[in-house]
Amino acid sequence: MATTHVFVVDTNTFRYHLEYLFAGIGAGNSYIDFNNATTTNLHYATENNLIGMIADGSRIRVGDFVIFYLQQNFSQGIREGKFYGIFQVTNTLFLDNNDNQQFLKSQLRKSLTFRILIQPFQVYPIGVTEWEALDEIRYIQSPNQMLWSLIYRKLKGNRGNTMITIYESERLFQLVINKNNYQYLQGNNFTFDLNTQQITTSNNSNIYTGRIQSINILPRLINKYTNNLQFETHLQAYILQNIENIFTQENIEWIGNEVSCGVGMQRIDILLSSVTNNISRKIIPIELKSTEAYTDITIQLQRYIDWLQQYYIPNRPSIIEPMIISRAIINKTTANYQNLINSFCIFNNSNNLKIRYIEFTINTNGIIFNEINY
Repeated sequence: MATTHVFVVDTNTFRYHLEYLFAGIGAGNSYIDFNNATTTNLHYATENNLIGMIADGSRIRVGDFVIFYLQQNFSQGIREGKFYGIFQVTNTLFLDNNDNQQFLKSQLRKSLTFRILIQPFQVYPIGVTEWEALDEIRYIQSPNQMLWSLIYRKLKGNRGNTMITIYESERLFQLVINKNNYQYLQGNNFTFDLNTQQITTSNNSNIYTGRIQSINILPRLINKYTNNLQFETHLQAYILQNIENIFTQENIEWIGNEVSCGVGMQRIDILLSSVTNNISRKIIPIELKSTEAYTDITIQLQRYIDWLQQYYIPNRPSIIEPMIISRAIINKTTANYQNLINSFCIFNNSNNLKIRYIEFTINTNGIIFNEINY
């Protein structure tokens, strides 16, 4: 399987996404000056927001699926939001910076700085309404079967690129398929008809010719680390960019980040699903810290475990394997370190599982991850 990503669009941007087969998220009026660079002139809050967008895009892999969510717009006759699909990713996240050379910027009427390329998978003309996807419970047997990832996105006003779980993807895909009586469009050229509010085939063949610049945030991350500045968001983005190289023993089938696990502010930094021989599955909630781990970190992990057991496991049975990734504790002979390990052991015994504890060190060459046996 693969991860499905929902991109929020309006009637104008949707048309160009379809005609040029790409998806993107915006960065306001900001110009990205920290790519492959150590410093930035941006305010730290603006930088962190942009790095968050990079993290969201960095979970996307070639072969993943894309669904578009068309926002409500009464003035254009879009009385409620709708979900359209299904597309597949052909090129992972790249940068087309916010300047006068940005491809289609004037047509889009906004800057979409971070982009991916897509291709048709099964493109259905009619969209599924938000009410049908999120509120209709006629065929739902239990609350945990609802599309909570999208409900949380709506409640919290998350960014314009949201992942959904595999079982949520299966449900949303089936809703789209049923809505269209199993009939999808043929061909490779599409556009959006505002009058019918449907995707239609097009006689025009458009080629995406914009800049495709790779994104490298490691120099900036190292600079922030060296200057004792907060870099947790940068760390998340870096791990998501390099996750296959970091977790070489895992056969990762699904990747999520900032995964909401409640109507409050709880979010799992990174959530992975790993599978062996299509039989044995693990769900790996990862808590990231740019600081050293501390004893109360298990309180956060407990919330994640409780949510997964109630909402995720019934839909996709998996072994839960929580993980902490934090800055290396150099002196492991202190009472604080022993208290940390004791808190891990108490947590493990209480939940009948074991926390994987990974420390990182940073030098001028990069980041080194080391799993600690305790």
